[in-house]
Amino acid sequence: MTKKEAHPRLTTNNALEALSKHDQPFIELFKHGSLVVEMYQPDKIDHQTPHSRDELYVVVSGTGWFVNGDNRQSFEPGEVLFVPCGVEHRFEDFTCDFATWVIFYGPKGGEAVPSIEPH
Repeated sequence: MTKKEAHPRLTTNNALEALSKHDQPFIELFKHGSLVVEMYQPDKIDHQTPHSRDELYVVVSGTGWFVNGDNRQSFEPGEVLFVPCGVEHRFEDFTCDFATWVIFYGPKGGEAVPSIEPH
């Protein structure tokens, strides 16, 4: 029996430390099947473009505004934001301490939406 390689714990502190040593505003920290977990911390301006997969953001720190398609709303720490694939979105007027987990999942093109919502 072989011992599995230990992965660093997915804590906010570990993620931000890894990101500080990286040359991009995001860093991929975990991958399993279609699931990808990243930490994202843009500097002053969010330059991202629409993605090919569905995603969730879990805001770690900071406040500001989140544009998701035609919707613009404020955000705060602890908030979970969903973006379907292909939708233009960005963070605006965010504080300098803004950081968020990014969770990509599902197939390219997004998950199929059921025509009838279950009760």
